[in-house]
Amino acid sequence: MGQLDTSRAVGCELCTQDGGILIVRTDKLRVIRALDEDHPAFYRVIWNDHVAEWTDLIPENRSHIMQTVAKVETVLREALSPTKINLASLGNVVPHLHWHVIARFDWDARWPAPVWAPKQREVSDAASRLALPLTQLDAMLARALQAG
Repeated sequence: MGQLDTSRAVGCELCTQDGGILIVRTDKLRVIRALDEDHPAFYRVIWNDHVAEWTDLIPENRSHIMQTVAKVETVLREALSPTKINLASLGNVVPHLHWHVIARFDWDARWPAPVWAPKQREVSDAASRLALPLTQLDAMLARALQAG
C-alpha cells in the first residue's frame, strides 16, 4: 500500500460540508442524516479523513467505524421497526470512507428494490409514516452515539 493522504482538502465536498444534517461529530468520524424525501431514515457514517477503503484503516479504526454503524442500525431498528436495514459502503465519488445505514419499509417508494433503483410507487410525505418525528430520531441517535 502506498502512502495515504489523510489531509482535509479544499474543494472536497465532505471536507468542507457535513454532508447532511449533522447528528454527531468526533475527531474520527461523523454521523449525518441524508436529505432523502423517499427514504427519510437514511443515515451515513463518514470517516473525516481521506480514506477510500475500509482496509486502509488500522484495525482499531475499522472496529470503531463498524461499532458506530452497528449503533446507528440498532437505534433505527428499535425506534422504527423497519422491514429491513440496508447497509452499504459505495463511495465511488468522494475520498471519504462512509457507510450508508438506511431503514427500509415495505411501503417506501422503491421497496423491495435498492434505494437507487427507479421508483416502484409514489409515496407522499414518507417522514410522516415513521413511528416518530425525525428530530426525535436524530436526538435518540445522538444520545446513543455520545454514550459510547
